[in-house]
Amino acid sequence: MAATVEVLADKAALVQRAYELVLAQIQTAIDQRGRCTLALAGGSTPKPLYEALAQADLPWDKLYIFWGDERYVPADHPDSNAKMARQAWLNQVAIPTEQIYPVPTDDPDPAAAAAQYEQTLRQVLGEPTAVPSLDIILLGMGDDGHTASLFPHTEALQVCDRIVSVGNKDGQPRITFTVPLINAGRYVLFLAAGANKRPALRQVFAPAADANAYPSRLIQPLNGGPHWLIDQSAAVDVTLPV
Repeated sequence: MAATVEVLADKAALVQRAYELVLAQIQTAIDQRGRCTLALAGGSTPKPLYEALAQADLPWDKLYIFWGDERYVPADHPDSNAKMARQAWLNQVAIPTEQIYPVPTDDPDPAAAAAQYEQTLRQVLGEPTAVPSLDIILLGMGDDGHTASLFPHTEALQVCDRIVSVGNKDGQPRITFTVPLINAGRYVLFLAAGANKRPALRQVFAPAADANAYPSRLIQPLNGGPHWLIDQSAAVDVTLPV
């Protein structure tokens, strides 16, 4: 199934639409499976979405929270994706602490931390060997076309035998979901706002382009999609998939 792309008037409209979609998907997951497993994205675009979700009336005890990637910094570091999400959302609601699974970043060896997080995912999702499916995976996209911590021309793009790996941003390690894990998601939602995203979006949506140069092209979920929300400023002169 091809990607679904919606163009919203501005970032505020994009956030509102994302809020509506996430609420609907949370309810669907709970109705079908009794809980919702959700992987969060970092960056500035999803923060207002998290702030909106903090005001929602949801069955918080049925949510299980993960992160699609994390910078390799302490949990209280200003650059921590988990810290941002906690401040904007998770600390404001009654999600049980034991159902929030931040990426471990305190091991001297990032590869060991990646393996530990993979084990956590497998245990919680009940899938010891095959690639598990999260209910919702939220993604952003960088100016360079990266998503999660899958950066252009890095080794993590080729990892197919693990569900969590070590990404590389200018020599700095990151922990990231791998392409197979993202593509196994039941619902994958991209948020992209701003004119600075246009060049990458042109390549991501082009009929043919180098996925190693624009890693967001690699995200082709087996269950259909992904679902893209982009604002008008990001959509200028971008040929959208039909």
